Amino acid sequence: MMYGYGSGWIWMILMPVVWVALIAVIVWAVARAIQRPGDNGRQVRETPQEILDRRFALGEIDAVEYRRARAHLAGRDPDPS
Repeated sequence: MMYGYGSGWIWMILMPVVWVALIAVIVWAVARAIQRPGDNGRQVRETPQEILDRRFALGEIDAVEYRRARAHLAGRDPDPS
């Protein structure tokens, strides 16, 4: 007599499928979480102004160099040297 354990084989098949699906959902969620906003899997190119702003924010260039480069990008190059 089985006493109600007759459908146990269904769970033996279903549980690995559930675990694989759960792991797939976790991997997908992590991949979405680390993806940059607006990236959509493509390489996003920064504009020259964005690169300049980022370098100034990181302290790679000082305020004088930032203003000079910004003027150069805007086409108002007062000091061509």
